[in-house]
Amino acid sequence: MPYSRERVLALLGDFPARIEPNPEVIARRQMDGYSLHTISYNVEPDERLNAYLLTPDNLKGPAPAIVAIHQHAGQFYLGKSEPAGLSANAMHHYGKDLCLRGFVVICPDLLCFEDRRPPEFERAENTRLQDAAYERVVASDYLFRGSTLQAKYLHDLACAIDVLCLQPTVDPERIGCIGHSLGGQEAMWLTWFDERIKAGVCSCGISMVQAILRDRIGHNMAFYVPGLLKVCDLDELIASIVPRAFMITAGTQDKIFPIDAVRHIGGFARKAYQAAGAPDAFACETFEGGHGFPDDMKSLAYPFLERHLKA
Repeated sequence: MPYSRERVLALLGDFPARIEPNPEVIARRQMDGYSLHTISYNVEPDERLNAYLLTPDNLKGPAPAIVAIHQHAGQFYLGKSEPAGLSANAMHHYGKDLCLRGFVVICPDLLCFEDRRPPEFERAENTRLQDAAYERVVASDYLFRGSTLQAKYLHDLACAIDVLCLQPTVDPERIGCIGHSLGGQEAMWLTWFDERIKAGVCSCGISMVQAILRDRIGHNMAFYVPGLLKVCDLDELIASIVPRAFMITAGTQDKIFPIDAVRHIGGFARKAYQAAGAPDAFACETFEGGHGFPDDMKSLAYPFLERHLKA
């Protein structure tokens, strides 16, 4: 059956009701060239989460903004801290990098990561499941209740956009997103889902679902949207983002995202953007290497966001 946005939304299942985020600054640190705020805000009536908000020093009016989404890597102790530049691996500090280039950046935790895990004492005492087992149970809970973990991620990321739009330092008409791996997957879904995102960058986060199944590759629990292949694969999903800007970067030796299918997505989406008269709004760049976000890809991705959000 043909692709339609409404059918994909139906497959994602029930979404939480949107509520006022009522953000509050709970801590502030002055960094080199920017301020790092820890903020708290509502995502559901009984759920409030923490995120990092990075604001460049000496802004001259409302600035473009970015939702920077963290990776997975089985590192459930890491979430918002990685794109915010607080972790050890600088490859994944893309939120901090973009702040230093003049963007206001929000870095939230996805559910099951960093602050959104069971309390430390429960994990230490083994009274609650943790890590991958906890992620699996959380995802299963959403399925049993007629939703999906992907729907929850999208809802929470849309709440992060709500928070950005409330910031006097942010131009709400110039918001983008970026992520690597799981973060890249979510950058793709968020760009598709929320038209307030005017430009997105996905680093090593997508391939064709059919190719991933063909190669028997396991993925994060939000990847699995029941019935999706009855409606579309990710090529049609990405092509439907047109004319808003989107970039894919991919490693030719990435073992979890088959490169032949990434190239198929690139060709399919490129035709859609050309047909819409927006060829410059799409890019698919590959590099010789595995699952990563190397500097040569960042040197393309960051200017791509600047072209489409700073103009």
